[in-house]
Amino acid sequence: MKTLTQTAHGQSDPFAPTHWSVIAAAAESQISPEIARTALAELCQTYWSPLYSFVRSRGYSMHDAEDQTQSFFAFLIDRKIYARADRQKGKFRSFLLASLKNFLADAYDHDQTLKRGGGMDFLPLDEQRTEEAESLFQACSVSGNVTSEDQVFELTWAETLVTGGLNRLAAFYKSEGKEKLFEELRVFLTGSQAPLPSYTALAVHLGTQESTLRSHVTRLRARYREALREEVRHTVETDGEVDAELRELLRVLTAS
Repeated sequence: MKTLTQTAHGQSDPFAPTHWSVIAAAAESQISPEIARTALAELCQTYWSPLYSFVRSRGYSMHDAEDQTQSFFAFLIDRKIYARADRQKGKFRSFLLASLKNFLADAYDHDQTLKRGGGMDFLPLDEQRTEEAESLFQACSVSGNVTSEDQVFELTWAETLVTGGLNRLAAFYKSEGKEKLFEELRVFLTGSQAPLPSYTALAVHLGTQESTLRSHVTRLRARYREALREEVRHTVETDGEVDAELRELLRVLTAS
């Protein structure tokens, strides 16, 4: 069975470097800045919405939060702030959030970074990204259990990784020619408040045996765990940290 994560040669690579480990190596001049920049761009894609949501929770308007988030990433690149991260002291997301808090505290001094446009081509803005980030912020903000700016960041981070995992899984099923099956069965992954469809009724709807449908759902859930694990894997340095991050992600989601 083809896995969700493969190398160009078609084989899984359990020792592939993560985005975070590449950035950490660049900070120690072990690899080229160009490679680190690419890895950092991938991480910024993951963390753009959570950081935007944190800025919004500080009372900034949509437009200003967008500008401040972009300006922060420009500052992160131009000043090589990522080189200050201590890989022995924990998660890159914790470092990013602390750096953003410091950045916002001195936001007036950093205004010229935005006005110069320094680094702004690093992570091009598009309307869809902002709309998705705003929608996620609004959804997290109305949660009765989210009472602080840090919790908004954490919940948005968790939801972003879940979305990334679902998108990765959808792409896999599409490549297998099973896009319709995925759309019918994804309800078993999303934790919807609505009752799940019965296997009997859904099997009839799909024109298959109930036992076959159960097998499909079992495989779907296993592949989803794999996809989500891969999303998390890129944001930490070692495989050993993935389980801890997944536990944290579950804690955040169940507490919301």
